[in-house]
Amino acid sequence: MIRFQGFTKRFGAHTAVDGLTLEVAAGEVVALLGPNGSGKTTSLKAAAGLVVPTAGEVTVGDPPRPASDPAARRVCSFLPQKVSFPEALSGREVVEFYRALRGASAERTDEVLRFASLNGAGSRLVGTYSGGMVQRLGLAVAMLPDAPVLLLDEPTAALDPDGLCAFYGVVERRRAEGRTVLFTSHQLGDVERLADRFVVLIEGRQVAAFSQRDLADRLADRGVMRVRLAACPPDLVARVRALAPRALWVEASRELIVPGPATLRPQVLDIVRAAGAEIRGLTAEEGRLDAFYRELVEAHR
Repeated sequence: MIRFQGFTKRFGAHTAVDGLTLEVAAGEVVALLGPNGSGKTTSLKAAAGLVVPTAGEVTVGDPPRPASDPAARRVCSFLPQKVSFPEALSGREVVEFYRALRGASAERTDEVLRFASLNGAGSRLVGTYSGGMVQRLGLAVAMLPDAPVLLLDEPTAALDPDGLCAFYGVVERRRAEGRTVLFTSHQLGDVERLADRFVVLIEGRQVAAFSQRDLADRLADRGVMRVRLAACPPDLVARVRALAPRALWVEASRELIVPGPATLRPQVLDIVRAAGAEIRGLTAEEGRLDAFYRELVEAHR
């Protein structure tokens, strides 16, 4: 549904995106990750037809058309990072305006207000809304056309728990319906929960892409087991290192620390028991996406 082929965008001497090649299929949820200024928003705007490529191409839809083509733009709905609406209008009036603009049915107004948890505040003026409520109103407007492709730029930035639940519902429902979602976020917990694939951009270049399974494997390799012992038998660390080379003994805390995937842990514990060591405590931590993400960023800067 969305295809970037060598997409490059320059603003004067500054290259915002450099040679991005990425395909997002129907029914797929893909997250763009990266530090501020890495080209995420520019890429989303290009898919929405709001940014013209300096080189390469961006196509949307089936059959694929250039993103700037009116037919391609009709299959997309775009939520920008910063949304604003006339403060003198009510939330319902804002939704009604955009509903008429996109040619959606009259029933969609109540549906999207309810879907974004704004049904109780639709009659209030936008000027009385909190930042999170404005963001939820933007989500309601983005949902109006029921388009096959949904482009969301930092959709969870100002959302409260109710707004987060509404957003999760948007993404999960669209995936179930075979629709496409491409979004950016700095909230790694949301990304890990929702995305089928993760694409990392740094300084305008794609440096990594992972499926859910790829990411799970990478994080499993970064897990750590800590085994607190009464004492460490003389040859225990050497025997454990034959299985887990990065294992180490910390005398101060009397802990055997074993980095590596969870699949190694039962075998390590068998070695500890066979050595006659008394186990007094056991903890295990899985690898974390935020730590892995920081590693990627630091390695490519």
